[in-house]
Amino acid sequence: MYSVRCILTIIMLFVATIGNASGVDVERLINSFDGRHNQVEIANSFFKELKSQDFIDEDIVFTSSTPLDSVRQMFYYWAGEWCNDRQDYEDAKRYALKALPLYNGNSDAKADCLNLLGVVFVRLGDFASGVTYTKQCLDIELKSGDNDRIASSFSTLAGTYIAAEDPNAALKYSLQGLKYADKARNSLRKTILMGMASEAYYKKGEYEKAVKYADEAYRIDSIDDRQNRAAIRLSQKATALVGLGEYAEAETTFLKAFPILIKSNNYHSLAIDYNQLGFMLLKQKRNKDAIKYFLEASKLFDKMGDLYNQVHSQRGLYESYWNINPDSAHIALQKFNVLKDSLYREASADALARYKVEFETDRLKEEVNEHISNRKRDFVIGGILLFICVVGGFALYRWRIKRYRREMQSLMAKIKEIQASISTSDEKDTKDSQPTSDESDSISEFEKMVIEVVNDGLPKGEYSVSHIASRMNMGEQTFRRRFVEATGKLPKAFISAIQMNRAATLLQDNKDMTIAEVARECGFEELSAFSRSFKRSFGRSPSEYRNDTEKTST
Repeated sequence: MYSVRCILTIIMLFVATIGNASGVDVERLINSFDGRHNQVEIANSFFKELKSQDFIDEDIVFTSSTPLDSVRQMFYYWAGEWCNDRQDYEDAKRYALKALPLYNGNSDAKADCLNLLGVVFVRLGDFASGVTYTKQCLDIELKSGDNDRIASSFSTLAGTYIAAEDPNAALKYSLQGLKYADKARNSLRKTILMGMASEAYYKKGEYEKAVKYADEAYRIDSIDDRQNRAAIRLSQKATALVGLGEYAEAETTFLKAFPILIKSNNYHSLAIDYNQLGFMLLKQKRNKDAIKYFLEASKLFDKMGDLYNQVHSQRGLYESYWNINPDSAHIALQKFNVLKDSLYREASADALARYKVEFETDRLKEEVNEHISNRKRDFVIGGILLFICVVGGFALYRWRIKRYRREMQSLMAKIKEIQASISTSDEKDTKDSQPTSDESDSISEFEKMVIEVVNDGLPKGEYSVSHIASRMNMGEQTFRRRFVEATGKLPKAFISAIQMNRAATLLQDNKDMTIAEVARECGFEELSAFSRSFKRSFGRSPSEYRNDTEKTST
């Protein structure tokens, strides 16, 4: 008979295999890299895992002849990006600092590493270092002349000064960055900088201007269907409304933003909003309501290791408890003082994390030990749990497939819209060379160009990111960065959607083409790979899809 401990172990391993195996593998590879003689092999496995999770979209493979410093540079930089994406800022800083000395001269890649360090140091509350690294990044970008990258550096710099409570410098860099974003015709970059300007105006006490910039940024992000970004603009607007004393409207706006931030896993912005709403409720003497939000914010900041913002949460708790529960107020004040004193001490943050892990582990042991007295009952309960886990795993797989199809359908619909706008623009070229403001807001020239380049390269098999970047006169990293900012997607998903959109059109409109010919026209060398990809996107094989469309047309 299995014990509950044994059964739970099986279930945990099963769930981990379904939901988190790849993440564990990446962490294991990162942790095993330093000091090993087989670093090339580990690096190749690491990048293979990143690609399998769509974190990168190109094969990165090293050979025995690749200089070891080049292997380490790429490995450490992407390890930093991985940790930053998971809001593990201390490890992100550590790996980015290892990568930085390995760059020779000035390049886009070095600028990306400096930009990452600037962002990470701000998240950790070390604003002086954040400014230093971001200004180094800006110096490289200004020399390159790339308007979009220059705007990006100004954005990071403005964000650093906002966090450092220097609104005058933040506003200066926000407005400078907006000029370059307009030159680059990057609406996403523009709304980010407008959000920065809104926050700077708020900190200067110019609340009406803050609302104006946040409102306009929200309008553009909503048009471009960037829900996560739109939620951030709502948060900025709500904060400015607090400054104007419009508390009811501010609270409504905050509550509208929260579920969107949770859905997009943007817990850092969510926790900051919790703090903002908590302090607004304090102004209204709604101390009990404020406590709820400060507690949630403190938990999230503790999990992320963001001591700077957690200090604000504890200060809010202290002020909220003051007239309700003096003992709780005293505890919050003590924690506030401890966090404030240890803000720049890495050891303190690590100690807090270790205590939390040890506490949770002990509690889990106690819960498991309560159930090991009856082995027969354990076996029955464990079998039921295992069955539920298997069924749940299958349901999770089905859900992921459905979500993938929904995302692909959404992307294909957008691609059709862009292609229609290209045709319309071609017809109007002789009449009007300037697109309308609505067209330029919703569909960028960048997206149109990507679709044209991919469609042109599919029959020739020339549609990798390196091919597309080369055709658009960009480096690969620059292209990836601009692409994600313009579409909110990785290039791999967008290219797949273009392929599937082309495949569906050819199957429907060209009855004389064989399935194999359609596959080659869509960039697939093997018919089996094309069939798998098509069925995953449409839920039907290519031949079934063609037959269904024929029946519909008749």
